[in-house]
Amino acid sequence: MYKFYGYKKCDTCRKAEQFLQQAGIDYEFIDITENPPTADELAAIAESANVSLSKLFNASGVQYRQLKIKEQLPALSNREILTMLAGNGRLIKRPLITNGKRATVGFDAERFALIWN
Repeated sequence: MYKFYGYKKCDTCRKAEQFLQQAGIDYEFIDITENPPTADELAAIAESANVSLSKLFNASGVQYRQLKIKEQLPALSNREILTMLAGNGRLIKRPLITNGKRATVGFDAERFALIWN
């Protein structure tokens, strides 16, 4: 079963959901702001999606800017990054989609077509 970590009020998440629905992919929607992935799940998603941990941050988000994450990142260990993200779903770039083997971070129609079709 696919896990879709998103936020219902997010336009990007709605586009990703529409893509999955049109592709006939069943998924479990998980509100990322209420139930963010654990640190271990985030590490697995980053590895499966082939992205660095810093790419898991929602760099355009209000909290990212308020907490000055960009300035903190160079001094943070991987474990600190994962703990920070797992503790605050609003810091995570969305949507996160995983089937346990593959994963995507954010929404890009071309990438989705390659990964999820």
